[in-house]
Amino acid sequence: MGRLFSRWGLLLIVASIVLVADQASKAFVTSTLGLYQAWAPVPALADYFTITYTVNTGAAFGILPGGGVLFLVIALVVVGFILFYHGRIPDGEWLPRLALGLQLGGALGNLTDRVRLGYVVDFIDFKIWPVFNLADSAIVVGVALLIWIMWREDRREKLSEPAGREPPRS
Repeated sequence: MGRLFSRWGLLLIVASIVLVADQASKAFVTSTLGLYQAWAPVPALADYFTITYTVNTGAAFGILPGGGVLFLVIALVVVGFILFYHGRIPDGEWLPRLALGLQLGGALGNLTDRVRLGYVVDFIDFKIWPVFNLADSAIVVGVALLIWIMWREDRREKLSEPAGREPPRS
């Protein structure tokens, strides 16, 4: 039981925190604002940042609106892939588990919206970027972290190769 928790605990804790924070923030926005209504929590920054209640029936940034069922299936495949990939991470590797936990929580947050509502609630509006939510942020941070981990590992492997010896070509 202890080994199982150490392998899956961080993933599940991080994913749960992201899912709860995402759903709580969306509940706050939908109960406080009307659709397409904006609120400036810092009035001096209203030209740059507001909380704006919008809905998204498409993919990220509103691409392919109305593709709800397709994106529901894609989200389920992504969740399955994350769980599959996570099971192959060696013991002691906590940073990839954190990255996958962020991605899983974000995917589950938006999946929950699609199942419950038929669309995703978005509200973080920086005016120069499409409106997004906490789930989207967690996914982006998790993917960026995973890319950094992979880049760092690749760099470490290249630095550990003997000088003057070329790696085998495929």
